Amino acid sequence: MTANETVSYYFSEAARILGLDDRLWRQLITPYREVKVECSIARDDGSVATYVGFRVQHDNSRGPMKGGIRYHPEVDPDEVNALASLMTWKTAVVNLPYGGAKGGIAVDPSKLSRGELQRLTRVYVEKLHDLIGPYVDIPAPDMGTDAEVMGWIVDEYSKFHGWAPGVVTGKPVELGGSLGREAATGRGLLYAAQCFFADHGQHISDFRYAIQGFGNVGSWAARLFHEAGGRIVAVSDVHSALYNPQGIDIPALMNYTKTHHGRLAGFPGAEQHPREFVLSAPCDVFIPAALGGVLTRQTAPAVQARYVLEGANHPSDPEADAIFAQRGITVLPDIYANAGGVTVSYFEWVQNIQQYRWDEARVNEELSRVMRTAYADLLATAARYGCSLRIAAYVLAVSRVERATRLRGL
Repeated sequence: MTANETVSYYFSEAARILGLDDRLWRQLITPYREVKVECSIARDDGSVATYVGFRVQHDNSRGPMKGGIRYHPEVDPDEVNALASLMTWKTAVVNLPYGGAKGGIAVDPSKLSRGELQRLTRVYVEKLHDLIGPYVDIPAPDMGTDAEVMGWIVDEYSKFHGWAPGVVTGKPVELGGSLGREAATGRGLLYAAQCFFADHGQHISDFRYAIQGFGNVGSWAARLFHEAGGRIVAVSDVHSALYNPQGIDIPALMNYTKTHHGRLAGFPGAEQHPREFVLSAPCDVFIPAALGGVLTRQTAPAVQARYVLEGANHPSDPEADAIFAQRGITVLPDIYANAGGVTVSYFEWVQNIQQYRWDEARVNEELSRVMRTAYADLLATAARYGCSLRIAAYVLAVSRVERATRLRGL
């Protein structure tokens, strides 16, 4: 299944359970706006390069739209549509006053200099500035972008609309960013796992973990789960995987990657394996924290974990879910488990509007509260409808968006 087909499938299951009529079904699944723009820049060598940028704004019934900007060669309309829809449901699951959006440029950022990336970002904002804003659509970092890119967006947007740091989240702290934002998605995963395990009388320290992806989400998850007593036995990046059944020394690995261009290969404290090994590594909890679509009919049978904690967006397709259900593997779904990032983005936006900065302890405390409340809502929905946690998450989200849509008037 494509990414869009996967998200549409889960939405349809939720809509069927809720008994939505055809009119609302069509209204909730159709994007509010789709934009495709030409982004031409002068390269450092004097040549001109043209890239295609996208922004899909899915739904604004519950508030401004919210979603990341991704720089990746595989960015296309199908993926952006799926991720925008996913953001609508994710913000609703954790009950943030947002709708969903997503954007990106089909480009390999590793092939551009920082100057070229800045020019590309500014052209993208120039084409879209009338369609985004603190009360309209609030972008954030995603794959291939970071806090510095968000700073460029704030600056370019302000040329047209005046100083408005709330136009994006995930900014440098010096430009209105929030303390705790960098670790937020990984920390949200930790809080989600703590809620789930506590419900079963268990703790983070009771399990072995394998983490696919060692970017922002995967590396923070490794660090935080390790600090909580979890044994990280396997990690991977785009090049290779590491495995140590006794547990990888995560602080030592973090120091190693800082001096080896972020790569895991060559770390002396673990066995070296091809990157695909992490899918079948012996563990209790598997955390996909890289690209979507990695767990399919072909790959799901290899997973040896008892639990899948989804750090990436749409890492599992419905066929993989069916295999996990048959094998008794519980999945904590992405639209709840990785909502820590968008939740702390919401806190950043609130701080920008208030012009008042929170300390990091408050940010983390508020994030814990949101994740606990959402977990309780998720459990109650699963019990009410007798469905999996993933379908319960979609039912909870769709019901909230549907109610807001009705209250605003069809």
